[in-house]
Amino acid sequence: MRHSVLAAGRRHTVGLKADGTVVAAGDNRLGQCAVDGWHGIVSVAAGNVHMAANTGNAHTVGLRADGTVVAAGWNRHGQCETGDWRDIVAIAAGWCRTVGLRADGSVVAVGRNLEGECETDGWRDIVAIAAGDWHTLGLRADGTVAWTGNNRHRQCRVDEWRDIVAVAAGYLHSVGLRADGTVTAAGSNHAGQCGVDGWRDIVAIAAGSLHMVGLRADGTVVTAGDNRFGQCEVGRWRGIVAIAAGCAHTVGLRADGTVVAVGDNSHGQCEVDGWSGLRIPETP
Repeated sequence: MRHSVLAAGRRHTVGLKADGTVVAAGDNRLGQCAVDGWHGIVSVAAGNVHMAANTGNAHTVGLRADGTVVAAGWNRHGQCETGDWRDIVAIAAGWCRTVGLRADGSVVAVGRNLEGECETDGWRDIVAIAAGDWHTLGLRADGTVAWTGNNRHRQCRVDEWRDIVAVAAGYLHSVGLRADGTVTAAGSNHAGQCGVDGWRDIVAIAAGSLHMVGLRADGTVVTAGDNRFGQCEVGRWRGIVAIAAGCAHTVGLRADGTVVAVGDNSHGQCEVDGWSGLRIPETP
């Protein structure tokens, strides 16, 4: 199971340190960066959301080594109510909800469910999960993808996908990484965020609100989509081993455990220059 060592939300960024503690930068109005007391963490997730005047609230989730889950931040819809979860092996956070993958391949979700985005009870044989604004994806062991939630922009048009090894979900789009290192996408493409057809040698993917990020095997990074805040200015990045995409910012973990970020920094979410000692993820 490949865990997430970086996470990015609407206005904050989260990093997992090698010692199992967590660091955060950015907006903390609702306590989404209040992670100082977390220990024994093996994976992190951050609630992301599209950029609009009435959005910005977010939460942060951490998966402990013992399979339990901790959460901090915005909890209006009960998205932080994960205290009774057990045997969790992966986590994802969307707008107003949290999703957990159990060791038996089933999936649990809490939070806002107005679009059916938490209706994962029937899912089986899932090996990875992703949460967008209003839709949720589950990668099955056979390389196909399950979905639930809002599909008005065809972001859940993934039934024909095959040989998928990783999934990501943005505001109104979904992305899948194939076993051959190519990438496929579905959903809204009005900012070019689904323009990934030419990508090759990709080993990891991350989806922002209106942009897409891919990590190449050589440690460089490719992007597509909205660049109004400079969130796609990653051409000079080298030696990257993990990536995350927030609403309008992009974060990369270098092989030496330091972090780089570009894009929207209105709340200090890109102020990660002083971070060091982050956990290096296992090889994809």
